[in-house]
Amino acid sequence: MSVRKSASALAASVATTFVLAGAATAADLGVSREWQMVFQDPATPVMENIVGFHNLMLVLITAISAFVLALLLYIMWRFNSKSNPVPSKNTHNTTLEVIWTVIPIIILVVMAIPSLRLLYEQDVVPTPELVQERYGIQVDGEMTIKATAFQWAWMYDYPDHGVQGMDAFCAAGPTTYCLAEAGPGDQRLLETSNRVVVPVNTLVRLQVTSQDVIHAWAMPAFGVKLDAVPGRILETWFVATREGSFFGQCSELCGVYHGFMPIAVDVVSRAEFETRIAELAAMYPAF
Repeated sequence: MSVRKSASALAASVATTFVLAGAATAADLGVSREWQMVFQDPATPVMENIVGFHNLMLVLITAISAFVLALLLYIMWRFNSKSNPVPSKNTHNTTLEVIWTVIPIIILVVMAIPSLRLLYEQDVVPTPELVQERYGIQVDGEMTIKATAFQWAWMYDYPDHGVQGMDAFCAAGPTTYCLAEAGPGDQRLLETSNRVVVPVNTLVRLQVTSQDVIHAWAMPAFGVKLDAVPGRILETWFVATREGSFFGQCSELCGVYHGFMPIAVDVVSRAEFETRIAELAAMYPAF
């Protein structure tokens, strides 16, 4: 873990030198910023681990590329036609063949172990106790949200709070499709008619399905990207550790208006959540 953190810090410090200043507002909103070369700021522990793994791989592949480049340059200098007018007749070198077989295997293992651990971490919904043990986060309750995709919007249910069928249409885009008006300051093509609202530091079990074709519920700042498959319910989870507004989009090509199927999530305090979920329950009561 210390190696990953060190690699993450090194890569992040290098990458941020290429990012334009004055992007605090975009980061607070959970959206991409102009000329961005790094991930969005993580809002969940899983996304923090994804960023750490990415930065570890960045350091690893940079070192490999530099080594291969140096090796090629040395070979071009050492074994050119001027230095070697008589070509070598060697056909193989057992030691070298063992080395260039074993070292890539070791590199792949170094990549595979944290990768598989991260995939398992995303795929299995933990208990609040495990979240606290693994990430040091005091979980303030649990809840379930069901997201149902259709061409071309999302519908949300809160089975624990009596909310059913809350629509979330695109609020800025082609007048022939988007059903909601965009307000001042809204993010272009990312605002929705209703936002998903969740309390901070709460274990959210997210269930995703579809009514027609395959879609995908993706929220970059949460480290969540899950296909919505007709006839199936797929499940993942997240714990948002900071308040704010976060935006994502459908990430599976689903038809002509695929680009106008945004996702908006507000992470709020527990008190504000109780107020807003009560309003949603009155607007979209369970059948």
